[in-house]
Amino acid sequence: MIEDLMNKVNADETLVKRGRWLSTTFLLEVGTTAWLIGIAEGRIASIVKGPFVMPSWTFALRASEEEWTKFWSPPRPGSHDLMALIKRRVLTAEGDLQPFMANLRYFKEALVKLRKGEAA
Repeated sequence: MIEDLMNKVNADETLVKRGRWLSTTFLLEVGTTAWLIGIAEGRIASIVKGPFVMPSWTFALRASEEEWTKFWSPPRPGSHDLMALIKRRVLTAEGDLQPFMANLRYFKEALVKLRKGEAA
């Protein structure tokens, strides 16, 4: 499912334009499975599935598989938004959070693309 993120984000020209100043690599951890996602000027350039020995990333977003499943299901209070997950303390954000916070809307819209029924 995470592999679909590249096609869905890169097909959304508005989202790519919103992230045009963003180039970073972040770690997305879904339960015990880790993914390194590389972004170059708003486009997803690479998605690599772990396990990793010593991955290089700017920041990491980590939550249980159950919480990500709730997030990627039709919206429910408390699971509808990345900041709601952080507020409930089920999503941890760590590392250099400046690129994440400076481009928060980009990350919110990009990760929602994996929600069931969400168009590309």
